[in-house]
Amino acid sequence: MTERPKMQDPRAQYPAPPFPKQPQPAPGLASRLEPPADHGEASYRGSGRLKGRKALITGGDSGIGRAVAIAYAREGADVAIAHLPEERADAEEVVTLIRDAGCKAVTLPGDQTEEKYARGLAAQAAAELNGLDILVVNAAHQKSFSSFDEITTDDFDSTMRTNLYPLFWITQEAARLMPPGGAIVTTASIQAYDPSASIMHYATTKAGIVAFTKALSQELVEKGIRVNAVAPGPFWSPLNPSGGAPQEKVAHFGQSTVFGRPGQPAEIAPVYVLLASQEGSYITGEVYGVTGGQGIA
Repeated sequence: MTERPKMQDPRAQYPAPPFPKQPQPAPGLASRLEPPADHGEASYRGSGRLKGRKALITGGDSGIGRAVAIAYAREGADVAIAHLPEERADAEEVVTLIRDAGCKAVTLPGDQTEEKYARGLAAQAAAELNGLDILVVNAAHQKSFSSFDEITTDDFDSTMRTNLYPLFWITQEAARLMPPGGAIVTTASIQAYDPSASIMHYATTKAGIVAFTKALSQELVEKGIRVNAVAPGPFWSPLNPSGGAPQEKVAHFGQSTVFGRPGQPAEIAPVYVLLASQEGSYITGEVYGVTGGQGIA
């Protein structure tokens, strides 16, 4: 019988700020986070909810994507992860964890801002895994600026091309391959509902993801494919220390939530499992907020 996790006070379950300042170049590596993030490496226990399924996860090397990859594998799914070539070290760790769970692991390195690569991901994953029935669009770019005047055209364009264009390219190709019963899960953000001025261009893309997800769900239900979004609040990942937030904010990251700490990727992965699993068969066009009590209304 699988041992159940012990009950804990969620306020004290994980580290709370202050954290050390820890600048690192974008896109950032999970291995350099202090304190280390919990992606479920030692805690996630599967129960076969995705046995036999085939999943593609963008940004599956670190942060939320890494936690989802681990959870999916431990639920029985074979997993392909897309990542930047410079994230190889993190990606190789995830591959080991997936294979340790007894599932097939595939890495698909490349830059999703390049249309040819992004459009080819679904077919590559399907060829390597012998099918594709789950897609998680998670990879994102976020860079903080001290004022609106400082946001550059280059970064505005980079944010749009990383967070929105691949969403369109990858889902369009995946929907052509996925069978009835398939599931697409996108990653929005609390920023879509409560945007911060310092990352307003990032927040704009996340609001776009919400709209795209809701519209796509109406289209793809005709193919028997469900489409939902998860909207995280502050989760501990390389995204913020590598330029997504000023180091002063990194030191107090998550302190404003009712828990007084950031979420750990392992705490959100079960929502992605639900939305991909048969238990979520009556859920489509929804946005699930996991925001540390801040809400998305």
